[in-house]
Amino acid sequence: MLDKKVIKNILDAALTTSADFSELFLEDTNNLDISMSSNNIEKSGNSQVRGAGIRVAKGYQSVYGYTNNVNEENLIQLAKDLAASFQGESENIKFELEKLKVGEAHHIEIDPRNVSMEEKSNLLVKANKVAREYSDEISQVQIRYMDSSQKIWVANSEGTFITDTRIKTRFTVVAIASNDHDTQTGMTAPGGNYGFEFFKKVENVEEIAKESARIAVAMLHAEECPSGKMPVIMDNKFGGVIFHEACGHSLEATGVAKGMSVFADKKGEKIANELVTAIDDGTIANEWGSATYDDEGNLQEKRVLIKDGILTSYMIDKINGKRMGEEATGSGRRESYKYSPTSRMSNTYIDNGTSTFDEIIAATEYGLYAKTLGGGSVNPASGDFNFAVLEGYIVRNGKISEPVKGATLVGTGSEALLKIDMVGNNLKLAPGMCGSSSGSIPAGVGQPTLRISELTVGGRKEEN
Repeated sequence: MLDKKVIKNILDAALTTSADFSELFLEDTNNLDISMSSNNIEKSGNSQVRGAGIRVAKGYQSVYGYTNNVNEENLIQLAKDLAASFQGESENIKFELEKLKVGEAHHIEIDPRNVSMEEKSNLLVKANKVAREYSDEISQVQIRYMDSSQKIWVANSEGTFITDTRIKTRFTVVAIASNDHDTQTGMTAPGGNYGFEFFKKVENVEEIAKESARIAVAMLHAEECPSGKMPVIMDNKFGGVIFHEACGHSLEATGVAKGMSVFADKKGEKIANELVTAIDDGTIANEWGSATYDDEGNLQEKRVLIKDGILTSYMIDKINGKRMGEEATGSGRRESYKYSPTSRMSNTYIDNGTSTFDEIIAATEYGLYAKTLGGGSVNPASGDFNFAVLEGYIVRNGKISEPVKGATLVGTGSEALLKIDMVGNNLKLAPGMCGSSSGSIPAGVGQPTLRISELTVGGRKEEN
């Protein structure tokens, strides 16, 4: 880390013109990625990300520059170059950096950097064996182990001075089942803000592999999904990706501040069924999208976005907060020092309701049970979404019936929120990666099992 006095000099250099805010972001990150396919460890890579980014702003206009050369002379020159983007004389802003605050909210037990490559590789070998032995129809297995250690420092001309360390671990198993007629894929990919204890206390790699193989084989023998409008029951955990994509992005100040969101200027209005309470919480211990501080140096918060169907809050970063006339909510995030921060989600989920899983199934005469969701796309401005169902089943007469494949869910986030008519009591979260203007970041998604009363289901058969 740079000396505190050096950091102050850099921030001062960025204020030599009429800019009213300067910020320095320093990063030192180590990443390990091991992958296995065709029974062999195919790739093992260590990478290091180290550098600095400087942001200079006047009001809600800002410029950003970055470099991997972090000596004082180079950073001061970068700061002056950025300051030159603003005309006029310096406002002679006086400030002192606070005592360094250290993020300590997410404790880990075993630093993965202290675990041997052999022990990590053995996890892949175990998972590969279990997935392949699940069924003769498993034709291919792809496995990935990942751990990362990111240490950041943030200092700015308001006196903020923090450091935070984020250690993450994730394990992904993709199982492919095939026969003479079809090929289907199952995937499971848990992860969290954990060290290597993740594999001793939280997740079992054999169970991860078995679940991926189960999905692939089940879908290999599934019928084509019928198409049409019908009730859709979405399971917990990664089912929350629909709220994240179709609604969550539309609640980020990145779009809201510029009126480019379907939910802009709707605070205090009903935007969802009264059964729906939606939260973005970066404070949950050891969750995938959690941290002690955001990437602007603000303490992470629990943000209630929707309360009983009413829009109560947005996710706001510092610069967009100035545009909106609102305070930042600890939502400024970025992939690395190469990106300027903006408002992003952390762990975003629909909170528990009162219905049980069995009650939701029993109350549905006919519909689709989307047990596992895959990839999809969304237009943040309109909330229009299209998601693939990785594992699905038809519900008939209040019971889960035959498996179906090839289903897609098509709709609009604002409409889907209002059509949620049952919310379960089995909330779980799952990890994902989210891409936006400030890069790709880890983001948790989640929900209990819930039912949307009517949603367009794309499939290859006509609705029965």
